[in-house]
Amino acid sequence: MPLYDYLCEANGRKVEVNHPVEATLQTWGELCYVARTPLGDTDPMAPIRKLISAPSISIPIADSRLKELGFTKLVRRDQGVFENVTALDHEKRYFKAGDPSSMPDFKKKIED
Repeated sequence: MPLYDYLCEANGRKVEVNHPVEATLQTWGELCYVARTPLGDTDPMAPIRKLISAPSISIPIADSRLKELGFTKLVRRDQGVFENVTALDHEKRYFKAGDPSSMPDFKKKIED
């Protein structure tokens, strides 16, 4: 289901909701019901309007960029064998189930 942004001019709040394309919301009460948010002090019959926003576009990220960002990407190569395509210099390229020495070093990638 697509995401829609609505604005209630009576209270100045912008609310994002999921609903089917064929659904039409016209009042603050309907919007709060769909969004599962409390009405607050705003009149449930206050009109709302749908906002137009730019769509989000998902672009695949290359393995080298994932590595730069500190992510680990494992690709299954065989039963119980995974290739660490973002392996750092001190990590093994292949991870084998049941072999803790081949496990990626997550502690070095995770920061507070």
